Amino acid sequence: MRRQQGFSYLIVMFLVAMLTLASVRALQVTLVNEQREREAELLLVGMAYRNAIRSYYQNATGSARQLPKDGKVLLDDGRGQRTEHHLRKRFRDPMTAEAWEEIYENDFLIGVVSRSSRKPIKKSGFPPELADFSKARTYRDWKFIYRPE
Repeated sequence: MRRQQGFSYLIVMFLVAMLTLASVRALQVTLVNEQREREAELLLVGMAYRNAIRSYYQNATGSARQLPKDGKVLLDDGRGQRTEHHLRKRFRDPMTAEAWEEIYENDFLIGVVSRSSRKPIKKSGFPPELADFSKARTYRDWKFIYRPE
């Protein structure tokens, strides 16, 4: 009977090690899935900003089309007879939970970009207007820009 002392202890230690490995793997899968969800939200919100800038430009009265001066006018555009809301609210960057970085050209807002320097998971399957995203090294390379033709 003395020879078997410690055998149960080894089995318990083996089971604890296996449970630890399974927990670590489950945590890794959860983190990757969470990043994928935030990435999908980043694409959705980024396109909402891009479409709002396009809408602002195309809904100008007369022939005086111009891009917005800042992001505030996308919320309440009072240029016409009635106030337009090209964007429902100012969204936060899903990757950083901070405000988006706005991209300006000649003092006009042309787009937004994430402030995150993380490496994207998604590498293909982008819409044609975002085809350059497949070459991105970080989320900062995902620039949601609208330039009129």
